[in-house]
Amino acid sequence: MSMPQLIAGEDPGTYRVNRPFTEAQLLHLAKMMARKRLSKGTSLNRPEQVHQCLQTLMLDYPHEVFGILCLDSQHRLIAFDELFRGTIDSASVYPREVVKHALHHNAAAVILVHNHPSGDPEPSDADRRITQRLKEALGLMEIRTLDHVVVGHEGFVSLAERGWL
Repeated sequence: MSMPQLIAGEDPGTYRVNRPFTEAQLLHLAKMMARKRLSKGTSLNRPEQVHQCLQTLMLDYPHEVFGILCLDSQHRLIAFDELFRGTIDSASVYPREVVKHALHHNAAAVILVHNHPSGDPEPSDADRRITQRLKEALGLMEIRTLDHVVVGHEGFVSLAERGWL
């Protein structure tokens, strides 16, 4: 069965579909829209913007995934990549690889992101520690760490908004 076609609705940001669709197709459409919102050049200035896109992209992972948003000096998106996959409650994150990735994309700044498959986005002590290690490592290369956003089914937590960055 082919994907349903999205038809723009009368109100901005609303859509209609041309025929009935399954839950899997709906999730696929939502992920396509989230990827579109995270296209190269998108300006990311608020944690809510990051959460809205990434919660959809990371919603159905049964394991932790750690990713990085590489940004230019105007905080426009250069690239979003998932760097590490882990288990149901942890992921090994290697600062050297994060720095290499940011340098590869010539990033001036980054936003770190990972999911909590449990649904509770509350950062752990390990999340806070790796955030500090990454901030220090990236800082040596003059790459600013703007935030670390933890997403879950129950919402998101911005470490920057909590004053932990």
